[in-house]
Amino acid sequence: MASMRTTFTLDEEIAKKAQQLGVNVSAAARQGVADAVEAAMALSDRLAYVEHPEVADPDWTSAEGWGPQ
Repeated sequence: MASMRTTFTLDEEIAKKAQQLGVNVSAAARQGVADAVEAAMALSDRLAYVEHPEVADPDWTSAEGWGPQ
């Protein structure tokens, strides 16, 4: 996977605690951004479903995806 370099600002006290505790800030930031993206995508999907909910397709019973049985 390709990476992109970025910078962000971190509260000084949190940065000190992270250093004291041996927290890998880069890994924590990557995971935090990945979690935020996943949550945003899930919300986007839910909102799209609310706006365009699935409806029953009356022609579905006549569809034969695998051919006649």
